[in-house]
Amino acid sequence: MLVAFSISPTSSDPNGSVTAAVAEAVRVVRASGLPHETTSMFTTIEGEWDEVMAVVKQAVDVVAQVSPRVGLVLKADIRPGYEGQLTAKVERIEQALADD
Repeated sequence: MLVAFSISPTSSDPNGSVTAAVAEAVRVVRASGLPHETTSMFTTIEGEWDEVMAVVKQAVDVVAQVSPRVGLVLKADIRPGYEGQLTAKVERIEQALADD
């Protein structure tokens, strides 16, 4: 299972920065030991349903400690029997582009 998620804390920073809170969420993901990738908009993690959802919940919980309101966007690719899709999906696209 792949889950891409984005956590949006509210911010009282005059510039609207949420960097510190988001960094805490990413720290949770990295500590999980699950395969993951963080981009400018989303963090994607791969694993079994219960372990992935537990990481997402923990990430939301750490952000909620410093933010009175937290938004969560989550997209899941549920494909039983497949592992390593965090990179394999991208490799298949790159191969298709190279074949053109």
